[in-house]
Amino acid sequence: MRGIAIIAIMLHNYCHFIGKIVKENEYMFQTVNNDRLWYALMHPDELLPVHLLSYFGHYGVPVFLFLSGLGLVLKYEVSPQPSPKGKGAWTLRTGSRFILYHYLKLLRMLIVGFTLFLMVDAVTPGRFAFHWDNVLAQLLMYINVLPEPDKIIWPGIYWFFGLMMELYIVYRLLIYRRSSWVVVALIVVCWLLQVFCDPDGDTLNRLRYNFIGGMLPFGLGILAARIPRVGIFRSQGGNVLFPRWEYLVGFLLASFLIVAMGFWYHSWLWVPVFIIIGTIALVKMMPECILKVFVWFGGISAAMFVVHPIVRKLFITVAWRQDIYDGLMLYVVVTIALSWAVKQVIDRIPAPKL
Repeated sequence: MRGIAIIAIMLHNYCHFIGKIVKENEYMFQTVNNDRLWYALMHPDELLPVHLLSYFGHYGVPVFLFLSGLGLVLKYEVSPQPSPKGKGAWTLRTGSRFILYHYLKLLRMLIVGFTLFLMVDAVTPGRFAFHWDNVLAQLLMYINVLPEPDKIIWPGIYWFFGLMMELYIVYRLLIYRRSSWVVVALIVVCWLLQVFCDPDGDTLNRLRYNFIGGMLPFGLGILAARIPRVGIFRSQGGNVLFPRWEYLVGFLLASFLIVAMGFWYHSWLWVPVFIIIGTIALVKMMPECILKVFVWFGGISAAMFVVHPIVRKLFITVAWRQDIYDGLMLYVVVTIALSWAVKQVIDRIPAPKL
């Protein structure tokens, strides 16, 4: 699932930078984007794959949030680590240590990618006007809460680090070892906060840059991990609960709902549910040889996440010259190669300990 998510995000973040391509509804719901998508679907041409990647690719983010919520429960609730003294079950001790540990884990990735990006940005056309306070806010991962986040976070993809820090704090303070009904309540509250917003307004934009916009997939991951048969879709004996053809039906149904629900504001808020279902079904249907490829991509997903904005800055000009697929091919090849190299660097940075 990580491999599918990072490939979707990587391709999306290149395609949606091309001027004439259909844009996504990610932080706001803009009817014009739906109208352009519908026109592209009704009048398909050679750019249709690029339109679809631009419009739908950002939904890799909810998949990552789902996996993050699931992973936190599996690590800290289902299989708690032993205490350093070897006595009894491991506990989180203090929220501050937990938050610092996860901040350092994220910083370990961010600092490498951000440093490389700053150097590339400084020597390429279209240099961004960085300000010291925004750079500090990015490194400390609170930039999401500042006004006009879409104008001060650069590269824009790095908003995800601030979002994850917020969700780690929410998990530790409100969710850890508390009733699953608390998770359900948080999902409902965050949904209600978005329901009454102007679909194309600044309030919704700011909410969705922060944990309120990501609580639904993150909470679903937590709930899935706490209900094993739902979370892993397997029986106690290890056999898949559903045959492959039923996953195909689930994938096709989820795909239809993802497209259909995206045309109405209130149903659009729930699209991540079907993104997750569709991704799970897709993984279950994959032949072993293809699955191994995406598992490998999942293994370098952290490096690919911080690297692809750098490569985009270098190769987006090829697409701007109308050589869209040539630029896309170069972008993908270089991103994969550089991600592997950067992963070697990140792996050599000492990992934090809790």
